[in-house]
Amino acid sequence: MENAPQFGLNRFDWTSTEAFAADIQRAEEVGFGYALIPWNPLSRRDPYMELAIAAGRTSRIKLGLLLDNPVLHHPAVSASSIATLDELSGGRAILTYGIGDTAVRWLGLRPARMAELEEATVLARRLLAGEAVDVGAVRPAELLHARPVPIWIAAGGPKTIEMAGRVADGVFLRVGRHPKNLRTAIESVHAGARAAGRDPTEIGIGLIFHTVMSDDPAEIRATARSMAAGYYEYSPALFEIPGLPWEGPAVDELKQQVYPDFHHAPDLVESGNLVSFLDEETADSFALFGSAEEIAGQIREAVAIAGRVDIVVPHPVPMPVPGAPVARALPPSLAGADYKRWFAAEVMPRL
Repeated sequence: MENAPQFGLNRFDWTSTEAFAADIQRAEEVGFGYALIPWNPLSRRDPYMELAIAAGRTSRIKLGLLLDNPVLHHPAVSASSIATLDELSGGRAILTYGIGDTAVRWLGLRPARMAELEEATVLARRLLAGEAVDVGAVRPAELLHARPVPIWIAAGGPKTIEMAGRVADGVFLRVGRHPKNLRTAIESVHAGARAAGRDPTEIGIGLIFHTVMSDDPAEIRATARSMAAGYYEYSPALFEIPGLPWEGPAVDELKQQVYPDFHHAPDLVESGNLVSFLDEETADSFALFGSAEEIAGQIREAVAIAGRVDIVVPHPVPMPVPGAPVARALPPSLAGADYKRWFAAEVMPRL
């Protein structure tokens, strides 16, 4: 591929801060361009502190959150923290915003509304640009250690994607890989950019894909169905746009049997079997799976549809056990390889 995207990862060894930093070192060594950390204050250590430690152990890989949110952090707090990380890492920081989802729901709070996410993104970008911003205080707010850190938004629904095109530096698209969803998402980014008088080609594009880490056909099919149900759970429009059917019980009824959701269930085969009514096209539309060549081909097709992609984040599912070998047949040269090493050795070169 000409102009192949860089690859990011947000699945690391969370057992300790030391293990996390060492794991990011390994990701850099095998060729990943981005180390992105999900954040839930109940299940993860402070992400900015951990990334600061990782910054001192690495030299090239870019570091950031996927994602922070304006519910648990005021935009000024996020801007201050990411600017500090950018300084420590020599300009390698990236901040991704979202509505909060699991991190917020686990605390009994309401995820941010789209307008709140837009307002927070605009404020954080202005502060990072060194602007003095009237926030209704005694004097304008100004971030004294401002740095030009890019702020991206992770989004799945067309309206939120269009908003991201208006105000963000880049958009991580969480829409799966169905051609109609990808085309609609890119069109929405460009529409938002044009409405704001921006050049659509200046908005970064990232694709997030759940990547099934099994070569067993039954496990692949069930896990892919669970991923599809997770997208339907949070963004039914991703079924409506390509005309994919949902012909089973209401998703809210099924959620009573799945915790915390279809993307994070402890047994993705079991949760996938709950939605066995989903047809093959639907299951295939929201995940990467198969051999290394097949996964590379699926990424290649998605990038061709999107037109230009800067970052691909291949989430491994289920969540890898730290240090465990990847759950698939391996050539002797990769005996004992974990997900990072397998993906870097087997998938990246094919792109």
